[in-house]
Formats: sequence, C-alpha cells, structure tokens
Amino acid sequence: MKTKTFQSRQSAVYWLMAAILLLTLAACGSGSGDQTGGDKPVRLILGAYTTPREAYREIIPLFQAHWKEQTGQDVVFEESYLASGAQSRAVLEGFEADVIALSLEADVTRLADADLISHDWKSMGGDGMVSDSVVVFGVRPGNPLGITDWHDLARPGIEVLTPNPKTSGGAMWNILALYGAAKRGFVQGVPANDDAAAAAFMRDVLRNVSVMDKGARESITNYEQGVGDVIITYENEILVGQQAGNDYEMVIPRSSILIENPVAVVDSYVDKHGTREVAEAFVQFLFSKEAQEVFARHGLRSVNDEVAAATAVQYPPLEDLFTIDYFGGWREATPAIFGDTGVFTTVFANLNVPTP
Repeated sequence: MKTKTFQSRQSAVYWLMAAILLLTLAACGSGSGDQTGGDKPVRLILGAYTTPREAYREIIPLFQAHWKEQTGQDVVFEESYLASGAQSRAVLEGFEADVIALSLEADVTRLADADLISHDWKSMGGDGMVSDSVVVFGVRPGNPLGITDWHDLARPGIEVLTPNPKTSGGAMWNILALYGAAKRGFVQGVPANDDAAAAAFMRDVLRNVSVMDKGARESITNYEQGVGDVIITYENEILVGQQAGNDYEMVIPRSSILIENPVAVVDSYVDKHGTREVAEAFVQFLFSKEAQEVFARHGLRSVNDEVAAATAVQYPPLEDLFTIDYFGGWREATPAIFGDTGVFTTVFANLNVPTP
C-alpha cells in the first residue's frame, strides 16, 4: 500500500467540504435581522465533532422544549458532525455554524485567531469545556492478548487502531496521552522525563497502527467491524458502544490525559444570521443539570459537580490523570508535538501507516 505522508489538507478540500455541508442544509436564515421572537421558527446550525452525536441528538429536543416554553418560538436545528479538526477547518473556510462543539481547545482557538469568535468563550461553564473524558483502550472480548497498560501496545504483532491527528481531535488526545504517560514514567521500560525514550516508545506503538481513520467515530466503527486487536479511543466511545450491544471491553491505563471538550458561539455567524440570543441560550443550556445528565448517560464525564458526584461510580479514578497543562497548554503542545518539526510529525514521517 502506498505510504501517505502526514501533511496538511489543501484549503480547497475544506472549501469543498463546507460547500457540500451547506448544500445539504436547509435555508439557514442568512439575513442580518434577529430571528428570535415572533412566531417564525429560528434556525440554528450546530457544527460538532462526531463522538457525542448521540448525546446532542437527545439534548436538542430538550432545549427545543425549553426554548418553546420560555419564548413560544420553535427552534429548528441543522446538525453537522465531522472529525473535530475537519469541522474546525470547515467553519474557518466558510461553513456558517452558529455553535461549535469540538474535541479540543485548539480547534476553537483556530477560529478565535481568525476573528470568527470574538467574545470570551471560556467564560461559560468550566472554562468553556462542556464535557470531559479520558483516553482508554478497547480490547476484544476476554482480552485475549492480555492488554493491561501502554507498554502492551508496543509489543510485536499487536494491531492497534487510532485515528489521524491531522483531522481528528481524538487522535491528538491519544498521542498526547501515550507520550505523556511515557514521559511521566508510567510506561514500563521507559524512564521518566526522557524525551528521546518517550519518542521511541511512540514510534514503537505507531509501528503497530494498521490504519489511521479521519475521526474517532470512524476508527471505532472500523474496530467494531473486526479490524485491529486494540483501539486507543475516548472512554465514552467504548461505553456508548457497549450500550449499543458491541462486544468489546475497556482497559483503563494507569496514566492518561483528561480530555476536555469545548463549546462556543461563533460570533461572526450568529450576527450574520440573527441567532445570537438562541445560540447563547443553547450553549448555556448545555451546562445545565438536565443536559449534563444526558452527557453522562452517553459516557462523558460531567462538568457539573452534582451530576459528576452522582455518576462517579461509572468513572473510576486513574492513578495518574494529567491535563494539557502538562505540555504547556495547546499553544505550546500543538507545535511541539504536531508541528512540522514536532515529536509526532518527526516519528510519523519515517513510518508506513495508511491514512484513508
């Protein structure tokens, strides 16, 4: 199979993606007038990453009922679900989402840096983060290969799945969890605080990756179809899959990263569409106890203290749970790990991993 290098998608790809999405949406009220108030329905465009699709499709009717009760007005949602990086770039290239719900802060920062988001989006809820998760492994029933922790993923002959960090926020979290656990001394055979040894461990795991799908949902779907021995993924992807009857098990490593998922109103587009009031109300609703309980039912760790306490038994603590701050935040982590000369990019350049 021909090797595909880890390189940026051309802008034209994202313009095409945005155009396709916009053509499939109904008319989205693109005038500058305020759509809220009166009897006419207001249309709201949600651009989200793929993983919490089921949760949003349960939350949206709850918000519609809430808004109707409060204002007497109907809300019609247009929903788009893509890998987080792809969704962020689509919005940057012209897909006019009123609200974005993405996998990681860096994908929101991209839009803020382009002045599409001009308000302090972190002022809402827990620094703008609407849900949490952790990076875990999915294994086959009975865990036949005895996968217990990160070091097992580097064993010869183990077929690993993880998506592509260029398009998938989940993939970036996976790589940071892997690399961080190694640097912090939680990978057998890798000394703590040894960058070279941690990078070598990353290489050994990536050598076992059979395919890098474009998003976390595509990756878990591939796994459900029988591809791979173990998948690196979100905790909630495993839990949702098990709820749906899929026969695989979850292994939680000793050390992993806290996945924090942001949500934000896109100022440029809500002002263009006249949907600011309803968009802000929807984002606020996502932090409500009612919405947070839905996230928790779909495998996501709640950012609401009451809901988190009530569901704590579902989400066991990890021995070593670190955050993106360990890498200096996304503004430092992105170039250091995923930039042109970053650790992942350098390691990946010398490997032959197919990327559909």
